[in-house]
Amino acid sequence: MLGESPVWDARLGRIYWVDSVLKMIRYHDLTTGKFGALEMPSMIGSVAMAQDGRLVAGLADGIYLVDLETGSSAPLFQPEEPDDRVRFNDGKVDPQGRFLCGTMGLRAEPLGELYRVDADGNAEVLANGIRISNSLCFSPDGKTIYFADSLDRKVRAYTYDDDSAALTEPRIHVDTAPFSSAPDGATVDSDGCIWVALVQAGKIGRFTPEGKLDLLIESPSDMPTCVAFGGPLLDTLFITTIKDSQSGRALSRHPLAGHLFAIEGLGFTGLEEPRFQ
Repeated sequence: MLGESPVWDARLGRIYWVDSVLKMIRYHDLTTGKFGALEMPSMIGSVAMAQDGRLVAGLADGIYLVDLETGSSAPLFQPEEPDDRVRFNDGKVDPQGRFLCGTMGLRAEPLGELYRVDADGNAEVLANGIRISNSLCFSPDGKTIYFADSLDRKVRAYTYDDDSAALTEPRIHVDTAPFSSAPDGATVDSDGCIWVALVQAGKIGRFTPEGKLDLLIESPSDMPTCVAFGGPLLDTLFITTIKDSQSGRALSRHPLAGHLFAIEGLGFTGLEEPRFQ
């Protein structure tokens, strides 16, 4: 229904992604061809690999660790004051092994916050006033973080300071308004270029480290949500898509809506994502 957050597991040769609406973490083993799914207790926004072989996940009300064998989930962090008007959405692990995950207003209210959570469940708020948090990813050297409030139609770049608990002095890295789309999920390749899912335009854009458009490709379905490089050589681009977000904001009638796609032969390679420590 609502595919998001593809992430490649090089150890197991698997691609993971989520179905936010159906509350599932899905996976596909490229070696065996096996597909599988883990049912979650609530809507899920994103997943990332953990160092111990588990997944770290942004569920509706907090950050959880998920056992791949049993599918059981254990809470790691939940905000002290629960707010049923928001849920956790896009998330990535930073170079230091902490999980960054942003919340979003269920009715796109500016209630969201961007959290950074460590292995002990300690959390810092890096940004607030967010309507729909998206496009989280890091430059290859880890010194720049990319982040977007989708409704602003801009991907911003911030200097990422390991010691700072706030994102300051942003610059607009990519303005997606000329593409008639909000930015959704994103990833960075080995050249430092950022790939952004232009969900309303049905396209994927590759932008240089200077923010210039380098490549624009058609999505196999009309509402791409997120992208990630994977495969043994990290040269396959995986794309998640929407069928029905159940929010009234995104409904596709494309025959392949909601599928996971893999595009080969693009001539680019990605970076292995850090694991949650």
